[in-house]
Amino acid sequence: MSGQQPDRGSSSQVFQPLGGDDPTTIAGYRLAAKLGAGGMGKVYLSYTPGGRPVAIKVIRPEFGEDPEFRRRFAQEVQSAQRVQGLFTAPVIDADTDGAQPWLATAYVPGPSLADAVVAHGALPVEAVLLLIAGMAEALHVIHGAGIVHRDLKPSNVLLAADGPRVIDFGIAYAADATSLTGSGVTIGTPSFMAPEQAAGKRVTPATDIFALGQVAAYAATGSPAFGEGTSHGVLYRIVHEEPDLSGVPERLMELVSRCLAKDPDARPSVTEVIGLCQSANAETVLRRPEDWLPGAVAADITVRAAAPAPVQTPPPPSSAPAAAYSPTTPVGYSPTAPVAPATPPPGFGPSAPHQPPVQPPHAYAYAPTQLPTHQPQTYPGHPAPAKPPAKRGPLVALAAALIFGIAGGATVYGLLKDDGKQTQGGGASQGKETNNGGEAAADPKPESKPAPKPAVYKGINLTAGYHLTLGDDDLRPQQGEDGGYELSYDTGGYLDEETWEGSLAVLDAGKEGSLAACRAETRYVVSAYVNKLSKGRQLCVTTGTGHMALVTVQGITVEGSPSDDYLTLDVTVWRNAASSD
Repeated sequence: MSGQQPDRGSSSQVFQPLGGDDPTTIAGYRLAAKLGAGGMGKVYLSYTPGGRPVAIKVIRPEFGEDPEFRRRFAQEVQSAQRVQGLFTAPVIDADTDGAQPWLATAYVPGPSLADAVVAHGALPVEAVLLLIAGMAEALHVIHGAGIVHRDLKPSNVLLAADGPRVIDFGIAYAADATSLTGSGVTIGTPSFMAPEQAAGKRVTPATDIFALGQVAAYAATGSPAFGEGTSHGVLYRIVHEEPDLSGVPERLMELVSRCLAKDPDARPSVTEVIGLCQSANAETVLRRPEDWLPGAVAADITVRAAAPAPVQTPPPPSSAPAAAYSPTTPVGYSPTAPVAPATPPPGFGPSAPHQPPVQPPHAYAYAPTQLPTHQPQTYPGHPAPAKPPAKRGPLVALAAALIFGIAGGATVYGLLKDDGKQTQGGGASQGKETNNGGEAAADPKPESKPAPKPAVYKGINLTAGYHLTLGDDDLRPQQGEDGGYELSYDTGGYLDEETWEGSLAVLDAGKEGSLAACRAETRYVVSAYVNKLSKGRQLCVTTGTGHMALVTVQGITVEGSPSDDYLTLDVTVWRNAASSD
């Protein structure tokens, strides 16, 4: 189910009236209709003050209660705000810390690929080539922001009049971080996973290329390449068997078969995918006509373009939160469709001094040399207290229960992931810790403790997809990049500390690291991107289990290395240095 367009048919089916359990406002946005519901919550239609329709996704209570999900979700929203491509739905507003976490993206007036194929059958070859070329360009900017989609499937691809839109990128990562996916909560479908994903191994941008090949086969034949049935059966075939490509047109065979290589290193790059689309089209440049989709699918776009304006009487100011509309998209982002949105009556949408301007649609031409270059943001930081925050009590955790909807969001990663997400160095990755008396531990006062004896580890090679648990006497890399780990090298290209109430800080270049320096450093970051680090750069890690460490980068593998990406680190650990007396 798509996050924005779950239904087919008439306007009344697409834009469902609000029910008794639906909110009427979200942070000052007046809701006009319900667009759908899925494994992670509900999606609503609203408007910016200038009349631009937006899709607002509100989290389910189960996910909102999970502090690790909240942390991951905030991190992924921050990354997603850097994705500004022609074939993605831009994130224009969000609140990840408030009483009701939510995410607002530009509304795309078009059916999902899944809905279009179910309603009208497989797409013609020319439409599939334009679809995959547009999706590849979307992946280029998504990967350039340091994000692996992880859940690229037909319901996460919307078909607009001027091309496809890839949505919900990075959201699967946040869902996978919560214990819910390992305890019976099923998100999405495994039919479009890659073999390494199904086997619980390292996830890379090549994982999205495999999913792209599956989407191409589905669009061209109307059926998944590895069939349907039980989750375990489909996952087994993805890992151990070859796809059924008997119905794939000959012109698409090379594109699909190369993307579906079991070995990630054998799959084509994004640029090569676009080149394969050009070759299959027998053209040097792919050009997208206005009628790139079959007429029946285009008619569905017309239905969804008639977005209804809110009809409720605006509530008095006291009945809705006073929240200013603060768009996060840079000036000049591209509109999602050339159709003029309905203008809401006065009082709908949060009050604001401005809205993002709308640009006219462009004619798109695809060529590998035309792909823009995107760099991840350096150390996306966030405000933090001068010392590690106090432990949160159960009432605070209970107050974090909310609603959020990312319909059709993540796949069933919980099928093959560990249920318990705890550190191996002592202490759970989430929740409140207690002392021997069962009472909540007091705020750490590291300044009052004598400096503990340091443990020094030289030349640790930390491979992407692995982590370190600082409480281990034998400090060795262990497989896994999320789940409450104390220092992990994420395959997205960054280091992070994931234990509840842990922190990570990057020291200024040339600053001499020490226990005192790490205790004094408060400029915490969410993640430290490896491409912004250099030999000799030092990081301070404080874990939720009370350990502190100084990490010195001694080496970084260069692009094209025959071995996996890894960092060579010197690590000095002061155990229990952040604990109270």
